[in-house]
Amino acid sequence: MSLKEQITEDMKAAMRAKDTAKLGTIRLLTAAMKQKEVDERVELDDAMIVAIIEKMIKQRKDSITQFEAGGRQDLADQEKAELAVLSVYMPAMLSDAEVQAEVDAAVAAVGAAGPQDMGKVMGVLKPKLAGRADMTKVSGLVKAALTKA
Repeated sequence: MSLKEQITEDMKAAMRAKDTAKLGTIRLLTAAMKQKEVDERVELDDAMIVAIIEKMIKQRKDSITQFEAGGRQDLADQEKAELAVLSVYMPAMLSDAEVQAEVDAAVAAVGAAGPQDMGKVMGVLKPKLAGRADMTKVSGLVKAALTKA
């Protein structure tokens, strides 16, 4: 079952269970997916859907930080609930050792000599690790590996 089909089935299940919080979050996700399909005139595959979910998760994390700083715990809790629903659709995260191994392999494959080759290395890693690792952390590991080289 594709990710899109799974999301649709989960939406139907949430409707039947009258789980309004989960249903609302899934509807936001399907709206974002349809918007992308209409804007770019493409049929979304799992990788594109994961990218949309990643973006939505990042937005939720930023909102949680802002709401907690502003003393609005009620809104922060709502965002955390949405974050939990969205996280279900993300692929399993890689361990730090697996990410480091991917970084080392990419540096070797590109033949990177220093920090000026960071774009090339990230270009190889982004499609492989998208949704499976925090790209900010990956960027830091790449930078560390290239400054050693």
